[in-house]
Amino acid sequence: MDGLDKALSEAAAAYAAKRPASKALQARAEAVMPGGNTRTVLYTQPFPIRAASAEGARITDLDGHRYLDLLGEYSAGIYGHSHPAIREAVADALAMGVNLGASHAREVEFAAAVTRRFDLDLVRFTNSGTEANMMALAAARCFTRRGKIMPMHGGYHGGTLYFSHGASPVNAPFDCVLGRYNGITETAALMAREADDLAAVILEPMLGGGGCIPADPEFLAMLRQETKERGIVLIFDEVMTSRLHPKGLAAHYGIEPDLKTLGKYIGGGMSFGAFGGKREIMLQFDPRRPDALPHAGTFNNNTLTMTAGLTGLTGVFTPEACVALNGRGDGLRRSLNDLFMRYQVRMKATGMGSMITLHPVTGDVTSPDDLTHADKRLRQLLFLDLLDDGIYIAERGFMALSLMVTDDDCRGVVAAVEKFIGRRREFLV
Repeated sequence: MDGLDKALSEAAAAYAAKRPASKALQARAEAVMPGGNTRTVLYTQPFPIRAASAEGARITDLDGHRYLDLLGEYSAGIYGHSHPAIREAVADALAMGVNLGASHAREVEFAAAVTRRFDLDLVRFTNSGTEANMMALAAARCFTRRGKIMPMHGGYHGGTLYFSHGASPVNAPFDCVLGRYNGITETAALMAREADDLAAVILEPMLGGGGCIPADPEFLAMLRQETKERGIVLIFDEVMTSRLHPKGLAAHYGIEPDLKTLGKYIGGGMSFGAFGGKREIMLQFDPRRPDALPHAGTFNNNTLTMTAGLTGLTGVFTPEACVALNGRGDGLRRSLNDLFMRYQVRMKATGMGSMITLHPVTGDVTSPDDLTHADKRLRQLLFLDLLDDGIYIAERGFMALSLMVTDDDCRGVVAAVEKFIGRRREFLV
């Protein structure tokens, strides 16, 4: 066992010793769920924390440990926990009735707010980002009458569209050709070869699950030009990245795709997804048409999501609040990178605005290929050490700031990471 393995083993043992209640619940969970888990990303070694309650920007586990929540529900938790405006909206929806089995006014109000905010001609709601991406791809295939799609190596578009290390065995059976994120020449050549059969190109304008890697503006410009010339539908997956600019990251880059998908925080903390964009593509779902495409979903217009989403988008996460939150995130990322430079350690903070990922690497990170040699053990050690200091991030180093996170909180994060460097410097140089 080398020094890093030993340090990680000791940190895991200390973690377990301090959390007997979470450990006991893990054992109970394993009797009824595979690995005691029903959401893979939340599983961590030796066992995950088990939350008991949360409020504002803080979460408390079963063993009484309180953490600053920087995981931010993987970008969905932008309002923090139990935001008073969201709580009031939920109470209003409960009084109205949750599942009406009928169309209602609030879904129209919400659709108007979403289309206006994110520059969509028409929109349809789903219950998750995964569903939104599946429906957007189906719409593109039907519209173009072509079969293939082009995601990117390292991309993630939901539980059935996972391309972190090539295609996942649980993916939907789309015929895929994988482009290279930020690889202008290679991806353009691949598109040219496959153009006659290629229905859609789908990507995040900043990889979220792939490591918070922003797109090169020239790469996005190439995709827009090539897809337009070849009749290919360009889809921006903005399930996560829509929080990075008041009108979504497409607006930041000044590039308008044919379709956008949305999700996460836009539902006000409820289950939510949406896909929308150009009128001629979306009109395929108009049920008045004899050849209309079907789009089902019992809970697509449930009043909880429609009401909480409308309240959050129009009254809480306003354009001004969006700018302020992302400015705070930019400041945190700069402070962390200044820290890494000052100590000359093998760490890098990537991202934009309120989404950040910490990587145990040096040099520029412009594609998932640049992270190939990142040591997973260092990520795990950072995760455990930060938990010990009362800070909760994703084990992979991902952070998403909520509106409840303050400047003082950010200074505390920098101090905790500096403490980690001082304690683990031998593994970081």
